[in-house]
Amino acid sequence: MNNNPFFEKWNTPFDSIPFHLFKKEHYVPAIDKGLEDARKGLKELKENNATPTFENTILPLEVGEEDLGIVTGVFFNLLSAESDDEFKQMANEISPKLASLSSEVFLDDVIFQKVKHVYENQDGLNAEQKRLVNMLYKRFIRNGALLDPEKKKKLEQIDQELSVLSPSYSRNVLNSTNSFIHFVDTIEELDGMPETAKQAAKELAKQRGKEDKWAFNLQAPSIVPVLSYAKNRKLREIISRAAGKRAFNDDFDNQDIIKKIITLKHERAELLGYKNHADYTLQERMAENVETVNEFLEKIYQVSYPKAKEEVEELKALAKRIDNLDEFMSWDSSYYSEILKKEKYDFNEEELKPYFKMENCIEGIFKTAGKLYGLRFVENKEVPVYHKDVTVYEVRENENDFVGLLYLDLFPRETKRDGAWMTSYRSQGLFRGEVVRPFISIVANLTPSTSDTPSLLNLREVETLFHEFGHALHGLLSDCTYPSLASPSVYWDFVELPSQIMENWVKEEETLKLFAYHYQTGELIPKELVEKVRRAEKFNKASFNIRQLNFGMLDMAWYSQDNRNVKSVIEFEDNAIEKLRLLPRVEGSCISTSLSHIFAGGYSAGYYSYKWAEVLDADAFEKFLEDGIFNQETARSFRENVLARGNTEHPMDLYVRFRGRKPDAAASLRRDGLI
Repeated sequence: MNNNPFFEKWNTPFDSIPFHLFKKEHYVPAIDKGLEDARKGLKELKENNATPTFENTILPLEVGEEDLGIVTGVFFNLLSAESDDEFKQMANEISPKLASLSSEVFLDDVIFQKVKHVYENQDGLNAEQKRLVNMLYKRFIRNGALLDPEKKKKLEQIDQELSVLSPSYSRNVLNSTNSFIHFVDTIEELDGMPETAKQAAKELAKQRGKEDKWAFNLQAPSIVPVLSYAKNRKLREIISRAAGKRAFNDDFDNQDIIKKIITLKHERAELLGYKNHADYTLQERMAENVETVNEFLEKIYQVSYPKAKEEVEELKALAKRIDNLDEFMSWDSSYYSEILKKEKYDFNEEELKPYFKMENCIEGIFKTAGKLYGLRFVENKEVPVYHKDVTVYEVRENENDFVGLLYLDLFPRETKRDGAWMTSYRSQGLFRGEVVRPFISIVANLTPSTSDTPSLLNLREVETLFHEFGHALHGLLSDCTYPSLASPSVYWDFVELPSQIMENWVKEEETLKLFAYHYQTGELIPKELVEKVRRAEKFNKASFNIRQLNFGMLDMAWYSQDNRNVKSVIEFEDNAIEKLRLLPRVEGSCISTSLSHIFAGGYSAGYYSYKWAEVLDADAFEKFLEDGIFNQETARSFRENVLARGNTEHPMDLYVRFRGRKPDAAASLRRDGLI
């Protein structure tokens, strides 16, 4: 293709992505060319009259969309991290085209019969090849290969519609988030807030042309300090209400999109012979079925809810005692929690921030990976990036072995969706005829620097960094042959184990010694402050569990039954989570309209997996605690049996090989101090 950098030779380090060459007008033509080439390959596959084998059937299906995959990988990653309205609109054109190709593959009986033949004749294949064949055969069936022509057509229509709805939902959440800005006139209205937060608010106001004011948006670095420290209750309420009503009854309302997604996913599951979307999804999860998930979540509820009520009553009593507050609301919870934590443990999380300079935290993460897995991270300024805030590191081990590239994009901007995530621009595994190393990216919205202060992170942000770095290690240390089986392409209730286990290292003294130095004095974080952190670790854990159950149980309510007749999103939501309520309902707020994980992020009928993985990570980290958190043998076993193996085996088999037994279901509740 002439003059399109996606199809030209890239003279970049490691054949990395040449972001600097791409323009908006390149994407759709490149995707069209990728689709054309993929269809040519499918035509050749179908017309091949030789007996179907792994080499002439399975392998072409595995690698037949390589060029297309590069283009779509760049496009959809930038759609989340660096896109404007025009870029977002392109998704509405691109997504249906990709859905059409997927339908053409999985609903084609000629291709399916060839796959079926290989599935029934696996002699001579190695274990990973057999796994790939079995997974691909199952994928065909789960995507309608056994349906009659009329039902196949219906399934194709559903997939087309869904391909547009998810990007539309995401666009609405981002636009609704970006539409809010709140200005404060006087510094007195910010009493109680940290100086760094006030400086950030001042700079945001300057960016909006109001140098005499302070401004707040709905990005986490702006919201969290207000809700945690602002004595100004009215300000807390304004910010809390705005965050709670994103994409709900505003210009970017998501309610109709939710109803359509729910309806289509249920109809899709029924077409394929399942009771509901959750039943369909969980067949490919460790939990396996709705009953197991509901029992799991209910067990956490039964333990956590009574204790969470006690925690809330303690906060209410404190608010009454010090401020004579009679009606305790959601915008009061974080504020009085900080006061209570200070009273109980003589600990304020703001004390930690001077020791958590962002650059030092990154260095600490790299050193942790070095001590565990022998990795080295070397910044490479020659690798092209898509935004000036992005930094790139070569990841190496042993003398000079190349492991992969790691991109870091850590600060908020209006072109980036909220939250934090790990993604990849190239998976580990077979690519253009050779097994290649991956290009991994961490994207986040951490507290940025100001003109007076460098980026200083709160404890939760440090944990978020370690969490996403755990995902990155999963991708970087993958050691598989075929990309669709490579890490982190594993069962979704297993994928959070590598990320969540990394959070455990944050509060360990051995780890903190690697990076937690005061940004001004260079002093190591005091041991007594670390002890305060550890003593406060179990503070309000029951309430945190209930917050997570709100998302997990709401997710299962939406997807584990037929909800095609739901008239009101908010009424449905209220009924689904009523038993979890700890505080009065806030009129005008809605969780579902901005819960991107389950409506646009791939976690539909899967949000429970965060809690599920907590059991795995708590149990697994106990092994590290027993052996030493930097024990080389334990780290080697975790790498070889969990991080490296991807989806080449069932995750429970991999876990048992590492741990020596199945996980202890009570491990996370025990760690939280709830049992």
